[in-house]
Amino acid sequence: MKTNPYIIDYYNNYDEDSRLSPRHGTVEFLTTMRYIEKYIKPGSRVLEIGAGTGRYSHALARLGYTVDAVELVPHNIEVFCSHMLPAEHITITQGNALDLSAFSDNQYDITLLLGPLYHLYTKKDKRQALGEAIRVTKQGGIIFAAYVISDGCLLDEGFNRGNINAAEYIKNGLLDPETFAAKSEPKDLFELVRKEDIDDLMSIFPTTRLHYAAADGCALLIREAIDKMDDETFQLYLKYHYATCERKDLTGITSHAIDIFQKQTTPPKTSPKTSPKTSQSQ
Repeated sequence: MKTNPYIIDYYNNYDEDSRLSPRHGTVEFLTTMRYIEKYIKPGSRVLEIGAGTGRYSHALARLGYTVDAVELVPHNIEVFCSHMLPAEHITITQGNALDLSAFSDNQYDITLLLGPLYHLYTKKDKRQALGEAIRVTKQGGIIFAAYVISDGCLLDEGFNRGNINAAEYIKNGLLDPETFAAKSEPKDLFELVRKEDIDDLMSIFPTTRLHYAAADGCALLIREAIDKMDDETFQLYLKYHYATCERKDLTGITSHAIDIFQKQTTPPKTSPKTSPKTSQSQ
């Protein structure tokens, strides 16, 4: 299976371990963990696909859960292992989200797909990764899938910070000049989507959506303000964010979204019903 060399190079030189550490970065982490804690139960087995340096895996292992992790990039695995504590029930293996053949069907209560969909550029590959995550999850289990959202990134990195030149992106075919929908290629590193793209991806799977939430909301857009907040104000901001992160009128204004869904249970097989026989008087 061919690996995108741009991804390996990027994560070999990017401090992924600290991405969620600044106060504005913790909003995404705290929001995702809040939803995980809503559904995880004592004894739950967790699989994290695309675990990066292990922020979520280690957090859950330190809460007492058994965690298996899969990560593509060797450098991230090295950092992941450096954070392991003796008491953690955790494993890490190198692997690809598109092929989880090392894992059996219906094995995990909670499956996290919090990074791979950032770097898959075709509907076929995205559905392959989603299908593999669903396959290894128990019936009735919960899957968490994260996406990079185009509008939040354009507002923050483009119009706010100037790291994206919107006019050049339109000229190069990376932004639609009318709808501003984004188009990405492997060299662009991140695949930018909207909720309607996610709805289309999920339409073929036997799942039930439980939540669709703006994982970080406006946190990156107003990062300087958030980083300056005192603890009391930040806690109030988090309360506001939690109260509004699923509002349909706000979920597009985020840099990261999380789609939380349940694997449907297969109805028990039953024998065909037959009509009771009736006897007639002779």
